[in-house]
Amino acid sequence: MRKNEPAPQSAGNPADKNFVASLQKGLEVLTCFGRQHARLTVSEVARLTHGSPASARRSLLTLRTLGYLDGDGKRFWMLPKALLVAHAYLASRAAPSLAQPLLDALSERTRESASLGKLLEDDVIIIARSTARRSLSTGLGIGSRLPAYCSALGRVLLASLSPDEAERRVRTMPRRVLTARTVHEADEVLALVVRCREEGYAGSDGELELGVRSMAVPVYDRTGATVAAMSIAVRAERMEMAEFREAFLPALRRARNTLAGRLSPE
Repeated sequence: MRKNEPAPQSAGNPADKNFVASLQKGLEVLTCFGRQHARLTVSEVARLTHGSPASARRSLLTLRTLGYLDGDGKRFWMLPKALLVAHAYLASRAAPSLAQPLLDALSERTRESASLGKLLEDDVIIIARSTARRSLSTGLGIGSRLPAYCSALGRVLLASLSPDEAERRVRTMPRRVLTARTVHEADEVLALVVRCREEGYAGSDGELELGVRSMAVPVYDRTGATVAAMSIAVRAERMEMAEFREAFLPALRRARNTLAGRLSPE
């Protein structure tokens, strides 16, 4: 697998005079909502964002005034205007729009779900996805996050980092046991990352959800740098992991190669 050094971190530095801490807090509040946190109180938002209730309340009320949230005096929830933030990314970046027809074709040909993801802190965020008729119970969609240590997408993207950076990330990230099959010990995860670096693909067998197998490959731009990962998932009862790999890895790599030929450096 071709390697790609990690991009410089862009985490906010409060000591920087150009850093707007209130904007950071507002964005953290906006992105703490989700499937399991659809309606939140001020105290719940403060806990999820690791901030004070007073700060959470100011951000919530500001976002409500701007039309991104609504509330009933106790709980707050998202409004459609929040989609403008996601749409701005999807409309302005080439990878999602170029990948979507390829994911659709791959999903139609295999009758399975296919995704494109990028590394985001300790997770992978899905930036394009095509869902097959055999839908998975994980309910993934664009914007969903998967833990990097136990997902096929995540292991591919960790393998694209330098060995030192990959080890640093794995050892410092939270690694919860999600199922009885989840590989979570740091040394075991790192061994799978090394294997992915050598073989050019990664798998995850029931680690995120029992009964679901997934496989991923790196996506390169025209310079050979890894810019994303592409995956396909299958229900365990349909085929064993070895059969899954033999049946779908060539098609996954063909879709990846087609996308790579269209991607300019970011």
